[in-house]
Amino acid sequence: METVLLQINNNKAYQVLKDLEDLNIVKVLKKTVSTDKKKSAHDFIGLISKSDMELIDKAIEEDCENIDLDGWK
Repeated sequence: METVLLQINNNKAYQVLKDLEDLNIVKVLKKTVSTDKKKSAHDFIGLISKSDMELIDKAIEEDCENIDLDGWK
């Protein structure tokens, strides 16, 4: 047996699938599949190259370490 994921494009397909299931030809395992996955910081690992991270770190060190006390007035 092989498990496949189907996208239903027409409501008539539900009846066809039910008929096939009634004949023991297929088995519907799950009627809906959630495609909304919550993002995690782990999803972004490796998306920024090491050289770009070094540039970001350098910019933060150079610009964020300088506090302009008059900048908030």
